[in-house]
Amino acid sequence: MTTTLRTSTPRLTTPRLTLRRWREDDVEPMAAINADPEVMRWIRDGSVLDRAQTAAGIAAWEREWEECGVGLFAVEERETGRLAGFAGLSVPTFLPEILPAVEIGWRLGRSFWGRGLATEAARVALDFALRDRGLARVVSVHRVGNDASEGVMRKLGMRPERRTVHPAHGVPLCVHVLEAGS
Repeated sequence: MTTTLRTSTPRLTTPRLTLRRWREDDVEPMAAINADPEVMRWIRDGSVLDRAQTAAGIAAWEREWEECGVGLFAVEERETGRLAGFAGLSVPTFLPEILPAVEIGWRLGRSFWGRGLATEAARVALDFALRDRGLARVVSVHRVGNDASEGVMRKLGMRPERRTVHPAHGVPLCVHVLEAGS
């Protein structure tokens, strides 16, 4: 896995994936991912997102890169060039009780599930957080019952820290943590 910085814009690669900044032509494939009820089942209240909401989300993720130096990467399958979804870092402002914090997260389209791609993308993003951004602590939050995401967190070496409830949606959440050197 390698990290290349171009004018402080990171581009990460793994054997099967490229994690990069967002482009305009990513909106349609990401909107298709966000429109899938099975993909969105464990996100917030489970509602799907439309194209306009997806475009606004991508714009917000790009702003976070500019303002915070971290963000969510577009995840592209190297072999096909298809957008698989996202993985990366964000500030979990939706859960004030754990702030200050940086969260690692991911969302892939269903056709990319079951091949270890979420773990692969998350692992390189976590390495970026710890090595390139010098973070001492990274959290990840999943909705209780989302065993697939919890499995990725465990594969990354994260441990459960606390249970809580999503303040806006009232669903139970579990916060995992990884501290540098642990």
